[in-house]
Amino acid sequence: MKIAIIASEVVPFSKTGGLADVAGALPAALGRLGADVMVISPLHRSVRKHSLESCPELITVPLRQGAAWGAVRRSGNFHFLEHDFFFDRPGLYGDEHGDYGDNAARFVFLCRGALELLCIRGLAPDIIHVHDWQTALVPLYVKSLYAKAFPRTRTVLTLHNLAYQGRFWKVDLPLTGFGWDRFTASELEFFDDLNFLKGGLVHADALTTVSPTYAREIQTAEHGWGLEGILRHRSSVLRGILNGVDTDEWSPETDPHIAARYSVRTLEGKAACKGALQRRCGLPSRPEVPVLAMVGRLVEQKGMDIFLQAFDGLAQKDVQIVVLGTGDRGYQEAALALAAHHHGRASVHVTFDNAFAHQILAGSDVLLVPSRYEPCGLTQIYALRYGTVPVVRSTGGLADTVEHAVTGFRFDAYSPHALAGSVGEALSAFRDRARWMAMMKEGMARDFSWEASAREYMRLFESLLSR
Repeated sequence: MKIAIIASEVVPFSKTGGLADVAGALPAALGRLGADVMVISPLHRSVRKHSLESCPELITVPLRQGAAWGAVRRSGNFHFLEHDFFFDRPGLYGDEHGDYGDNAARFVFLCRGALELLCIRGLAPDIIHVHDWQTALVPLYVKSLYAKAFPRTRTVLTLHNLAYQGRFWKVDLPLTGFGWDRFTASELEFFDDLNFLKGGLVHADALTTVSPTYAREIQTAEHGWGLEGILRHRSSVLRGILNGVDTDEWSPETDPHIAARYSVRTLEGKAACKGALQRRCGLPSRPEVPVLAMVGRLVEQKGMDIFLQAFDGLAQKDVQIVVLGTGDRGYQEAALALAAHHHGRASVHVTFDNAFAHQILAGSDVLLVPSRYEPCGLTQIYALRYGTVPVVRSTGGLADTVEHAVTGFRFDAYSPHALAGSVGEALSAFRDRARWMAMMKEGMARDFSWEASAREYMRLFESLLSR
């Protein structure tokens, strides 16, 4: 089976979130199942740090009244569209002032440029797999402007976060190459705006989300962000496939970043990791005190508002709190102020530090993930692999990956009271060492490898081709 994956970011070359992890890991997992996979992504500034080979193709993409030209570079089966004006920028989608004003043109270039590259090479993949709004116009292109080039190709659109939809002024429609006949409520029009994601939802042969629960949630008004009607209408082709994780990078048995390595069979090293974390964070070295951690973006989606409201109450218990991440300035400053107020009990680090994230997940006892919504979530899976028990809100992929009172604890209501209650349940379990060890080992034994997810994708692709 020949598969082309088109994504706006891909690990290890470029990343802002989980989309990049999927685009980086899934191709290899599909390849191990016998698929021939090609990945196409923009040549962002960060990609230039890697060793790349120049390709002979020069692609041409019509934009409005003119055209944009781009070169192609590659690293193995990863291909990058080079256009310095569009992609040689500090951020992938925006900067400190917000989203780039020409994002519509930038990602039309990615969508059509990827298809142009396939055309130049005479390739018509069995499956074109696209991700989020940045590539969501591809299914419509395949069924219209590029129909002759891809007569048998099936398209799959994966939704990593429905809140981001690629919504632009309707005056940008000519950039896409589509006529105004496409600007209707049944295709690209959305409250008098142009909506890239909507085009993909309508025209992709199959839709997937990154967890089964999220696939159900986005069909409701609470989580559908105005697109729930389309998603309910297309529910027969919508399914959730849980993300996998890189089990080589996130393994306490081989992790080079942590103080001591350990496994589900020999857990002694975790105590050493906890001591090292307490020393690094300036917290008293007390092995009997549970360390609560929060790692990730400090934004409302991740539950920072209810976490900060619960912070004082949590810190007054005999616990230690460690926070790592960056995000909204208000949340950053509030977290730092609370840590200063609870000196010796809390440590907040407003930075992105991958090695430190590994150390926190290895050294803490409890990971807090109180998200308002969470399409999949990876941090709680990393925590399970490191024997750290997650306390999560029961939403999206958090509900699918954490089994209540078996591998972690879940709460339903989005409130500081519900979060504190679930933490209290975890602390009670922590005092029962036999129960806690059993929970740790059960979480570490769960299989969240990409191989399991890739097999589900392959079954989906095969079903599309058999129709």
